[in-house]
Parts: sequence; structure tokens; C-alpha cells
Amino acid sequence: MILAIDAGNTHIVLGCISSEGEISHILRLETNARKTEYEYAAQIKQILDLDGVDSTAFEGAVISSAVPPITDSLRKAVKIIAGLDAMVVGVGIKTGMEIVLDDPTSIGADLVATAVAAKNLYPLPSIIIDMGTATTVTVVDKRGRYIGGAILPGVRLSLQALSSGTSLLPNIEIVPPQKTIASNTIDSMKSGIIFGTAGSLDGIIDRYEQELGAVGSVVATGGLAGTVCPYCRHEIELDNDLLLKGLYIIWKKNRTRKPRRRAGDKAEE
Repeated sequence: MILAIDAGNTHIVLGCISSEGEISHILRLETNARKTEYEYAAQIKQILDLDGVDSTAFEGAVISSAVPPITDSLRKAVKIIAGLDAMVVGVGIKTGMEIVLDDPTSIGADLVATAVAAKNLYPLPSIIIDMGTATTVTVVDKRGRYIGGAILPGVRLSLQALSSGTSLLPNIEIVPPQKTIASNTIDSMKSGIIFGTAGSLDGIIDRYEQELGAVGSVVATGGLAGTVCPYCRHEIELDNDLLLKGLYIIWKKNRTRKPRRRAGDKAEE
């Protein structure tokens, strides 16, 4: 079993994945740049224990981080609780994917992981929607290359800006309204957030299709993808585990043949 960690701006997602690629546990904790490696270790160990996962059973670990200040703390936390040197997705890690950007080193590890998963699991060209703190709409072309994409404000970020920037608009739950042409303030906000985001995604997909020609798949992941994407006019496949699947594929491409011996283990005769 391996431990896959996706550190986003809002939450850290832990995935426990078998050696065959089956995801058995998905756990979440809040991202906090002020925590030390020992605080992260204690929290990760605690939630693994609560979910019945033995932290000593991991044979490997891989980290994708969009928050550089906590990357090293997470790496050290994994070492503390599991005795493992976690693989951190970044420069020097094999992904099996050509990155065609002005500066290939500028791409986030999370975007690499979702692109690797889309390349290996879905028909190409593939458009990938990831709805996190920011919403990204990226492309793996028919040759399996990451060629770029677009970044939009995330749904919650947009709603926070709307509520904090106006005097009379409240914070609301992100759920669809009964109708598009709403008759009260709260439903009007819901309509704007849900249908406005869906319309933005449709518009970007339309433009991508003009540039790409035929599109093999459109895949969506992230916390609010299941809330928003059903209201898009395009056919979109929901895959909430896309990033974890990509981390597993990357780990397999980079794992060493001989398992690392932990401190205290006896050497083979």
C-alpha cells in the first residue's frame, strides 16, 4: 500500500492505494502553513488510526503540493509516521508526459498528476477540469502532451469575493436554485454561481474544441465538480479520484525495484 498526499490551498487529501492501484481510504485535513512536521505527523497518524489504517504498512509515499511552504513539513511528517522517504512530484520525477509550455518547470504538481491520469485512463485529446480553490481547465493533446490551459477563480473564492465585496449579499450554501431566473436574493446568488460557472466552463470547452478539433474526453474532478458540471451542456465525466490515480501512476514509474530497508529491520542473509 502507498500513501498519496495532495496538498491544496484549502485541504490536504490523503489517499491509501493498494499495490494494484485500488484506492481504499480517502481522508482530508485542513491546510495550515503554520503547522510543523510534528503537528502534521500527529494529525495524519491520528486520522489514519481513526480510519483503521496501519501507518507502518505503507511501502511508499508520494506527495503533490500546490503549497510550497508545507511541502517539506509533509515530507518530514511521512518520515516520522511511516519511516519512508516520500517522493515529491516535481523536477526530476518521471511522468511519461511531455510538457509543452513556455516554462515547463512552472506547472503545478497537481496539474501534472491529473494530466498523467487523463493520459493513461481516458481517450485523447482530453480536457481536464479541476475545481479546487482555483478552477483549472487544462488539455492533454492527442499525442499525450500537456499543452496548457486556463485558470479561473474557484467557485468558493468567487462567492467569498461577492459576499465580502458587497454590503447586502450574505454567505450562502453552494447548491443549485430551483430555477435559473431566481425571485429572491439568495437564489439569485446561487443561480449566478452555479449556472455562471457552468456557462464559463462550456464557453472554454467550446473554444478548446475549435482549436483541438475532435475531443476524446472531458473529465472533471475536485470538490464542487459534482455540483456544477451536471449543469454544463457538454458531456463531462466525473472522476473525484483523478489526482490520486495520477499520483499512483507517477509513483509506479519512479519506484525503486528493491524496497528501502527501514531502520531496525534486519538485513537479509
